[in-house]
Amino acid sequence: MAETTSRILALLNLLQTHRQWGGGDLAQRLGVTERTLRRDIERLRELGYRVGATRGAAGGYRLEAGSQLPPLLLTDDEAVTMAIGLRVAATQGLSDGELTTLSALAKFEQVLPAALRQRVNAVAGFVQPQSPYPRPDDASVSQELLGQLALACRDRERIRFHYAAASGVESDRVVEPHTLVAAARRWFFVCWDLQRDEWRTFRVDRMTRFFGTRVHFEPRELPAEDAAAFVASALASLRRRLSGEAHLRMPLAEMRERFGPWSAEASAIDAEWTNWPINGDSFETMLSALVWIPAGVEYTLHGPPEFLAFAADAAERMRSAVPANSPVAPARG
Repeated sequence: MAETTSRILALLNLLQTHRQWGGGDLAQRLGVTERTLRRDIERLRELGYRVGATRGAAGGYRLEAGSQLPPLLLTDDEAVTMAIGLRVAATQGLSDGELTTLSALAKFEQVLPAALRQRVNAVAGFVQPQSPYPRPDDASVSQELLGQLALACRDRERIRFHYAAASGVESDRVVEPHTLVAAARRWFFVCWDLQRDEWRTFRVDRMTRFFGTRVHFEPRELPAEDAAAFVASALASLRRRLSGEAHLRMPLAEMRERFGPWSAEASAIDAEWTNWPINGDSFETMLSALVWIPAGVEYTLHGPPEFLAFAADAAERMRSAVPANSPVAPARG
């Protein structure tokens, strides 16, 4: 009886970690005949697990969604990883993320063995998820959509979705999923875009009308160390899309000494003036760099007319914000 129970648990573990298994592959991994495998499948069904079966050369068994959540079989490492992930999830911009994940975490940790709970607490003490102040364009992400995307990544299934870009342009995409990455309080979807024939990243909060195609694909090699590095590179590229220049009345050597690593792209205009490129994903970000210019250093701004107009308007609004009777108010003529 103990041997049968252990085998059924092993079968459940295999079904949970793969979308579909061929009957022969499952029987071989479990070391049983296909007839015994069919009996074990029936035992799982009696326990409430919906195990689907298809005939033919491409057929096999798969664990399907049911009307309620059945017990999950997790290894110790998977349990620790899940608990840590729940703690981090509350900071990652999920819809109702904090309430839902903390509630799930409380239930989950209640049934953890004492040794595993100690591991979770020990690891969590050294996990510091970034939680900056919210920005005006922060948007929540559907947990259902994240789950669908994660399954598509796992199963290597092509998907379709509708996407609204930051520019307002909308399009329908067909992609081969790779990975989900949480960065800068947003979720990014890394995939191969079949229409563009290149690797792309998409913000998940801008994706709608998702559906799977049931078409599977062979994985491609990502042109980066990992998905997180790819997303970081894409974000850096985005920040460089808007650019301008500040011409500082300061020799290049002095400027580099004062600005340190922020002077990496600076170049000399002549012996007295230095050109300092300023980049960003918005005009506001670009202007924020100007506060680093030391007081008393003369400088001029150069760049697209839209940027210069934005800078002039911002300067006037800040000038107007200082009360006229303030001892530091500029002279107004």
